[in-house]
Amino acid sequence: MIQPKVLKGFRDSVPSQEIIKKQVISTLERDFSLHGFVPIDTPVLEYTEVLLGKGGGETDKQIFHFADNGGRDVALRFDLTVPFARFMAGHLNELALPFKRFHIAKVWRGENPQKGRFREFFQCDFDIVGIDSAYADVEILTMMHSALSSLGLHRFSIRVAHRGLFNAFLSHIGCLGQSVEILRTVDKLRKVGAAQVEIQLQEITKSHDAASAILAYINAESSDDPLKTLSVLSNLAGDEQEHTHRMRTIFSMLGQLGIAERFSIDPSITRGLDYYTGVVYETFLDDLPEIGSICSGGRYNDLASLYTKEHLPGVGSSIGLDRLLAALEELDSPLIQDVASSDVIILNQNENHRYHYHRFAAQLRESGVRCDVYLADKKQVAQFKYAEQNRIPYAILFNEEDLLRGTCTLRHLATRNDLPALTLSQVVENIERNR
Repeated sequence: MIQPKVLKGFRDSVPSQEIIKKQVISTLERDFSLHGFVPIDTPVLEYTEVLLGKGGGETDKQIFHFADNGGRDVALRFDLTVPFARFMAGHLNELALPFKRFHIAKVWRGENPQKGRFREFFQCDFDIVGIDSAYADVEILTMMHSALSSLGLHRFSIRVAHRGLFNAFLSHIGCLGQSVEILRTVDKLRKVGAAQVEIQLQEITKSHDAASAILAYINAESSDDPLKTLSVLSNLAGDEQEHTHRMRTIFSMLGQLGIAERFSIDPSITRGLDYYTGVVYETFLDDLPEIGSICSGGRYNDLASLYTKEHLPGVGSSIGLDRLLAALEELDSPLIQDVASSDVIILNQNENHRYHYHRFAAQLRESGVRCDVYLADKKQVAQFKYAEQNRIPYAILFNEEDLLRGTCTLRHLATRNDLPALTLSQVVENIERNR
């Protein structure tokens, strides 16, 4: 016998989990579509050269890559952004710019598994490519706000920073040459703490003063007014920057849209991936800060240049679906309550009435009711147990008069309350009323 074990960092998904996941994905897809984003898909496997060196040293170490049967060096995608850049270069002539896409699919990283984080996991990406504009940045930020709100999350904060402004600051203090290492180190702030980050910054810059200046920048006194915070950061960078103007435009628009209270300036947000060039952001749940960011991203203006001579600036965000689902479960969200396989089940009371059961079920399904028919010839106690295991709230039973009149009894299984002699339309009405 082969032991039915699963690789570390990987997992099966049972129906109750998969139903919730599909509900969340369906909600997100609908919201993306309402904002004019269209779906795409890319292969699970890419040539390794397409992926390596695009996310940074740590990411390269986490890529699953191997030689396939043809001796080609291939790799599993570690995110959906790099394959998207390759996709844009290959399909540029077929697409209208700016191009707004969403992509919900699995990615793989060989990192240490932890709560809500696995080696195989889903990402939900949405991007705008072909325009470098503050209004495209705002569109992604408002999409983030809308998507999380659609999922019933209302206590969250989106922290925003700007890679360009941080690099201007690093240039001002003479550390631009170490920007990649510094950005990656600052990105670890929430994991290792300020003291450890300061030690690493001193090792990188070879200067106590430079490390202290960087810590002062990323811990710049916050203000309820993000425009004041931007002024502080500009002063630390030596002067007003074009990047500051971009951020002022973004926050002005968010204010006019009436959603600015969810957004703040946080200069410690840098994002660990190397391809970001402009605005960057991470999203935290107010009631579960320890779970980490559930939605993050930023502007990447040069990524597609690795695959095409066309200038294709882009901006996007990614929702970590597995981490989000873990958060929804922790928060006891209403979304995770409805895990029934069907709205109603027709019980098998007589094998001779099979045709009637299936015809009635077909009519319910045409009315939009999810209906199961019990297939085995077993006692009712076994049928009720089946319904309970699948969390089906209602059962339909027929007596001889029902079969003649075209009616049935609708039983609410939790209360054992019966509604007899209902027509099909009355069954539909009762189920829809109590959904």
